[in-house]
Amino acid sequence: MAKMRDNPYGAFNYLVSLGAGDEASVVAGFADVSGIGVELNYSEYRNGNEKFNTVRKVANTFKHDDVTLKRGLIGSPDLFQWFKNVRDGAYEPRAVTITVLDEARHPVAAIRLRNAQPKKWVGPTLAAKGGGEVAMEELHLVHEGVEYE
Repeated sequence: MAKMRDNPYGAFNYLVSLGAGDEASVVAGFADVSGIGVELNYSEYRNGNEKFNTVRKVANTFKHDDVTLKRGLIGSPDLFQWFKNVRDGAYEPRAVTITVLDEARHPVAAIRLRNAQPKKWVGPTLAAKGGGEVAMEELHLVHEGVEYE
């Protein structure tokens, strides 16, 4: 699905699907998606008869960064309910898909998180001083893999 072009795509057109990976499973518009990343760990190894007096770096395990989703508080408890279910012992991993859209809102890339589960829910910061900010909630996800296409 990834489509090459000379100009990079904007970071402001995207869909987040929490479930089957299609637009119908989009719970709400998310204002921010962050933390998508993978990090490789390396072991150091050297033979006694190595030509160079330095160690080699051998790739081994890897880890995935937690992903944070932020959205305006819309009065739907769906994100908190998923978190609560897992907190109370349910096993509810989901396939989460972030689809990047071009200016015409056509899909150009998809990032899929395998077996995503909620790790942390953060409610809105409320202040009576009249700042005019939007009440936001966050859901932090752990997952078992990233696929990019």
